[in-house]
Amino acid sequence: MTHQTTEQTDTLEGSDGSPLGVLSGTSRFLHSWRTAGIAIPFLILFVTLSIASQPFLHTSNLINILDQQAATLCIAAAGTLVLVAGGIDLSVGATYGLATVVAGEIAAHHSPVLAIGAGILVGLFVGLVNGLIVTVFKINALITTLAMSFVIGGLALKVSGGNLIVLSANSGFFKFANAQFLTVPSAVWMTLVFVVILGLLLSGSTFGRYMVASGGNAEAARLAGVRVNLIRVVAFTLSGGAAGLGGVIDISRLLSAQAASGGSALAFTVLAGIVVGGTSIAGGEGSVWRTAIGVLFIALIGNGIDLLGVDPLYQQIVLGVILLIAVGLDAWARQRRR
Repeated sequence: MTHQTTEQTDTLEGSDGSPLGVLSGTSRFLHSWRTAGIAIPFLILFVTLSIASQPFLHTSNLINILDQQAATLCIAAAGTLVLVAGGIDLSVGATYGLATVVAGEIAAHHSPVLAIGAGILVGLFVGLVNGLIVTVFKINALITTLAMSFVIGGLALKVSGGNLIVLSANSGFFKFANAQFLTVPSAVWMTLVFVVILGLLLSGSTFGRYMVASGGNAEAARLAGVRVNLIRVVAFTLSGGAAGLGGVIDISRLLSAQAASGGSALAFTVLAGIVVGGTSIAGGEGSVWRTAIGVLFIALIGNGIDLLGVDPLYQQIVLGVILLIAVGLDAWARQRRR
């Protein structure tokens, strides 16, 4: 029986009908197209900004972009796993906000280590609850995480009392995200490690293959012995933990936090980066590497608008158009696989 289950798992079909780990000709084409679909525009935008704005290529500007996007990159990398596994997490912005105020309140009166651990644990717990609600009670992931975002936002207001939390720059907590190594802030290094780990988990491990199977064809995955519910719970838990880590990173960077400050905007930016990076909103297809490029592509648009003195209103318009195009291309790619 064990041998049979193993064989079934090894021949489990992906969303395009090909065995896992063996891409069909169509699937290879679509995979290459998705990669080029974000890599080429990113390179074109990078070169254009390099020519149009002299300060753009300054090391300080490029490091500043990475530093500012550290939290978003962490959250989007983990959010990719959720989408690939067949879910969606709209509560990351609220979870990020709750983690910032919890970490901030603890950092103001206790050790930095306790504050960092508490912020991340809060995120992990929220993610675990999301995963259990979605898998055990069979409630739609979009509705679950949207509702949870209101609950979490209320908790964050309760913890902070609606007040702005301000920390001292002399505290050890400040060093968590701002310590310098090779002139690069520790927030950037932590993000790099986190993104690489999740990227390898998704693209180079059996667990990653099971995530793809769970999102591509959940019923076939279950018949092959994959514990789809467990896979999705782990994905949601990682997403919540990443939101907690992002919140801790940002309050350490900025030394201030306030409940419900930009949570919905962060959730939208994260989702946009994931989708622009080529991850399918239908599940079963995605890449952490492409998500990272998608997030940085959006960041370059904002940075370029600032450097060129363009009205910030256009950033929202451009981002909305790009997101519509990305979703449309994803729908086209899924139709090609049928």
